[in-house]
Formats: sequence, structure tokens, C-alpha cells
Amino acid sequence: MTDTFTHKCPNCGGPLLFDPKDQMFHCEYCLSVYTEAEVTSYESSQRKAHLEDEQKQYIEPELTFTAESQKEDMTPEDTATFKEATGSDGLTNDTLEGAMELFNCPSCGAQIVTEATTAATYCYYCHNPVVLSGRLSGNFLPEKVLPFAIEKEEAIEKFLAWTKKKWFIPKDFFNKQQIDLMTGVYFPYWVVDAQIDGQLNGTGTAIRIWRVGDIEYTETKQFDVERQGKISFTELIKNALSKNVQQKMVEAVQPFLIDKAVSFKSQYLAGFQAEKRDIEYEAIQNAIQNELKDYSESLLRDTASGYTTLTNLRTDISLNSEKNHYMLLPIWVVTYRSNSQSKKVYYYAMNGQTGKVSGILPVSYKRLGLFTFGIFAAILAIFLIGGWFI
Repeated sequence: MTDTFTHKCPNCGGPLLFDPKDQMFHCEYCLSVYTEAEVTSYESSQRKAHLEDEQKQYIEPELTFTAESQKEDMTPEDTATFKEATGSDGLTNDTLEGAMELFNCPSCGAQIVTEATTAATYCYYCHNPVVLSGRLSGNFLPEKVLPFAIEKEEAIEKFLAWTKKKWFIPKDFFNKQQIDLMTGVYFPYWVVDAQIDGQLNGTGTAIRIWRVGDIEYTETKQFDVERQGKISFTELIKNALSKNVQQKMVEAVQPFLIDKAVSFKSQYLAGFQAEKRDIEYEAIQNAIQNELKDYSESLLRDTASGYTTLTNLRTDISLNSEKNHYMLLPIWVVTYRSNSQSKKVYYYAMNGQTGKVSGILPVSYKRLGLFTFGIFAAILAIFLIGGWFI
């Protein structure tokens, strides 16, 4: 079962929010500010006190209800009703788990609906940040998290500054309500480090041509070319979320400042949304290894420059070591749905550390047409005036 919780202020019990600007945790109610160490220490003492209270109380024997036991207790009427409702004649663990997409807000008790990969979100009623701890534990516990360094107001300013460099954008694109929908999301990624030994052999041909008077001379030399080297790859970032359909756009906002990543603490998720991975490393390992080998071969070829041609190439690429790290990286995202008949959706991403923006902006063909007509009218006027004076 996935537990929900909100990081609470040690002073008043209000929800804490992570502020990218000062990298501290703020309470909007009593205006207290805490460091990550202070929040961790407080929550650790709270958990310890809670465990001590539980040990002092008498604990009733736990009753466990399994799918099979529930099936055995069903009457024929219950079985018929269940089959009609689910289209299944058996109660399975998959059926039970598939329905567990509703969670209770720890602050107001309202129900929260999430997708299977959501790990942190907001309560739509009390607006308090909620972390779904069970989805970021065990094998799904990230090693590190790269905290947001750009707050929402700054992200909006950077985004608008980026759009001002473009022409013919629809006016409704800049609607305040539209821009305010910008959301900070921690996306899951595999970050790969690798060490490779590479060797290249081939035949290099160098041709020199010169002329003396009316005679042209050509000199051809051939060389045995050999290159050996150790190649290190660090921080190769690969998507770990299948529904991240805009992955090419997200790749365009790289690089991420991985050296600023810290050991994972759920406190950094407070005030943001977060996703857990649903792509395991084994599923993409072969593709990553082939990419590393292809790039290593390309680097070796680049070192064999200075020849007119390079033929009979033979390469030997071996992967010595490969380490993968599961991390959450910060991205500001915003979408825009066109008012045109196509209702096309545009996606934008911003690096939560550097502010680099990626996305394709919509074009207002009405504004483009007016601009084109204005240029045509100006040229026509110049032509008529020039003809008049002539």
C-alpha cells in the first residue's frame, strides 16, 4: 500500500514547501524557514516518539484478508455481482492493485486521484503538497535528486523572455492563467558512467599535388594508422518514464548540473510534482551500450585526421565498466492548446537548474498575414511614389 504524507512545519504543523531560491524549506503559515538537516532531524524524532507510543499500547491481532480468502467468503450473489462489475470471474491481486489509484490527503482527508507513476502531487482541495512514499521506496528509491534552483516566478520570467524573441505568436498564448499553469516536475532518469578501451587500425593515404611550370606533380603516401585509448563517459542521461513522450524536447534543455545533485530526501519534492520510473535499466541497456560504442568509434576516427582518405578501418571497442544511477531531475513544463480548428497542443520544457528552454512556439497566421500585407503595401507605396516623381 502506498502511504501519503506531507512534510510538516516543526513550529505550527503547516505544510512545508521547498524554495529553490535559497534551497530552504518554508512554512507559509508561520513563515518559519528550515534547512534540510533540521527537517530531517525533526521528522526522525517524530517517528521515534510514534514508535515508542505504539509499543506502549496493546496491539490487537492483525487480520489479513487475501484475495483468495475474500473469494471463498463470497456468496453466489456476490460472485455474480463482482463478475458483472469487473468482467472477471475471479478476484486477483492484479485486479486489486489496478484499482488503487485513489489516495487520501493527509491534511484534509480528500481523495486524490493519481496515475500509476505519480510520486508527488498536490491536493486539489486544500492545495497542500502530498508525497506518495510507497512509490519512491525499495527498488524505486532514487539514489539522488537534483533540487530545483529556479523558482516559479523566475521560470515564468525566463519563459516569457524566450518567447519575446519570436514573432507572430498568438496573443492568447500570453494569457496569465495559461502561463500560471507552468508546473515544476521531478522526472526520473538513468544517469550512466562508463569506461571504454578502444583501438582503431586502418590505412591512411596522403596525397600532395603541386605544379612546377607546365608540369604537375602528385605525391601519394600510405601509412599504417593505429589509435588506442581509454575513453570515459560521465553523466549520460537517459529517460526512465515511458509516458514522457516529449523526451526529445527535454533532451534539448540539457545539460543538467549533476554535480549539484544530493542524496535523495523526499523533502525536496515538497511543492512540486514528481514521477517514478517505469523503464528499468535492463530494458535500455543494450541500446545504451551500442550508443557508447558508436560514439567511441567516432572519437577514435576523429583522432586519425590529416589524411586524404582513411580505408580498411578495423575497430575493437570493449566496455570495461558501466555504472547506472537512478535520479530525479528538475524540469518546468507548460502546455498550450491552440484555439485553431486543429486544437494542436504545444509542449515546453525548462531546465530547473539553468533555465534553458525548449519547445516549438505556435504561429498566428492572422498576424503573419497582416505583417506580410504591411510589407507589400509599403513596397507598393514606395514604387508608386517613385513612379510619380519620375
